[in-house]
Amino acid sequence: MQAVLSKYRGSADRQRWSLQNPQLVRADLGIDGRPILARQGSMVLYQGDVDFGHKGAGIMNRVKSKLTGEGLPSLMRCTGGGQVYLAEQATRLHPVELQGDALCVSAQRVLAFDESLEFDVRRIEGHGLPGGVLFAMEFRGTGTLVLTTKGEPLVMPVTPMTFADANAVIAWSAGAQVLVANQVRLRRHAYPGHTGETTQLQFRGAPGNFAIVQPYEI
Repeated sequence: MQAVLSKYRGSADRQRWSLQNPQLVRADLGIDGRPILARQGSMVLYQGDVDFGHKGAGIMNRVKSKLTGEGLPSLMRCTGGGQVYLAEQATRLHPVELQGDALCVSAQRVLAFDESLEFDVRRIEGHGLPGGVLFAMEFRGTGTLVLTTKGEPLVMPVTPMTFADANAVIAWSAGAQVLVANQVRLRRHAYPGHTGETTQLQFRGAPGNFAIVQPYEI
């Protein structure tokens, strides 16, 4: 039995962030003692001395003041010296390390991030978006954030004519300009009374800018 189960064992390497499998990530708080922020309800297992948001109320209040609006995640603050295992409905997870650069992420695709990262909330408004607005979180600084995707993501360079379904967009480089463009298309999941109109995001920017999409849309 041990031989059969061995392929499911997680990584024993001591790293700040490490994927245990494509759908489960571990944050080792004992590496340097720095807290992380994670989506509420994402913890599936922890080992050692870990505190979940019971301390640091002042910091959490500042976080909540930024996260105002429907569709933005509720976060818990994880502190201590143990290890926290995080997941989100078996979606694929992708730790992304920022080294002084900046990245915009669709708010619903943020699982967790180092508290050392600075972030602001971006509002993208336009006809066709749910509630008329898309919320994104712009991260910058040095640290790691973990993104979720349904399926394997694709990173595409931004050109003057780059369009993506708003439901498929995961993230984009902070230097890219984002516009809302409504196009009439025959949707695969059409239903009576639906206009067939899809909401697309157009990306513009200098060479080096990119957008990340997932192979899934509603």
